[in-house]
Amino acid sequence: MSQGPLMPKATAVWLVENTSLAFEQIADFCKLHPLEVKGIADGEVAAGIKGLDPITTGQLTRDEIEKAQKSPAYRLKVAVSKVKLPEVKRTTKGPRYTPLSRRQDRPNAILWLLRNHPELKDAQIIRLVGTTKSTIAQIKGRTHWNSGQLQPLDPVTLGLCSQIDLDFEVQRAAKDRPAVVPAEAGAPLLPADVSTAPDYEAEEAPARGGREERIDADSVFAKLKGMRRDEMDDED
Repeated sequence: MSQGPLMPKATAVWLVENTSLAFEQIADFCKLHPLEVKGIADGEVAAGIKGLDPITTGQLTRDEIEKAQKSPAYRLKVAVSKVKLPEVKRTTKGPRYTPLSRRQDRPNAILWLLRNHPELKDAQIIRLVGTTKSTIAQIKGRTHWNSGQLQPLDPVTLGLCSQIDLDFEVQRAAKDRPAVVPAEAGAPLLPADVSTAPDYEAEEAPARGGREERIDADSVFAKLKGMRRDEMDDED
């Protein structure tokens, strides 16, 4: 399937108005349905669209149009450009390009990354949001000119980077992070079946130094009666 012209509807409008080509020929060239081309001719479709001359844009030649007008079965072919443009080689070096409409959101994204992923290096943040090292240092030191108005915002939500790129940088930073040595833990807890056993409290009782003694009600009342008698003797 050959490639269609640029702005197919506008091209179809021009061909309908300026040539005697069949609807099928215009539809085939512009990659439209024949009924849609008929609707353009009737004024029901593409109302308000200005026709685009395919000859001026180099997409068709006059000879090609004349040949198609003489033979309704002929199919128009897009003119091949004689000028070959060199291929643009993509490079991954340098900071990521950020559209102008998104550049004002970069400080908020940097603040979000510093708070939620402090393990990221400055070079990783630069790759993610396309900023500079001095800007990161200013936001870290709260010396940025708009520091009081900054709000941490997810760079993925802002469209500054993809979630895949963010996850990749976070995983890379996690690999470079030194392993955390576990702190010395205290004595392990005993299982429930051991701590709830009847013999467990009996074994613990001597270790408590006899603090929990059995209370005898008769001895307590005897002591209270003796204290009261001493008070009465003192009063006499």
